[in-house]
Amino acid sequence: MNSHLPPEQTPERPAPSGSSANSARSDADDIRRDGLGETLSQLSRDVASLKNTFALLASQASGEAAKTMRNMSEAVASQVGDAASGVADTSSDLATSAKQQAKTFASELEAMARRNPLGTIAGTLVVGVIVGMMTRGRG
Repeated sequence: MNSHLPPEQTPERPAPSGSSANSARSDADDIRRDGLGETLSQLSRDVASLKNTFALLASQASGEAAKTMRNMSEAVASQVGDAASGVADTSSDLATSAKQQAKTFASELEAMARRNPLGTIAGTLVVGVIVGMMTRGRG
């Protein structure tokens, strides 16, 4: 039949009288239903195509988002590494400075003990008494 033509383009048949007129109407209704079925089928194919297109678009967008996040994490890791390196350098300089000051303080104490041995012994005795009193108060 002419099911591939829309209902408005289907050829009109002359309607004979009586039961054949009902038969002609029934055929016209069948043709219209076939046209509607074809339209629904095409609509279903279009929706499936849109679904596939959307899935592809979402996949590409997520790939781009993942790439952007990877680049950002690499940048942050680089900055953290630079900051950690700076902190390590600063702490190394600080440790070197503290070591130098401790050596200077120890040499000062040694020089003072050589110049005034009795004062050093008296100072050590006072520090010992204070530490003893502090530990006794806790017990």
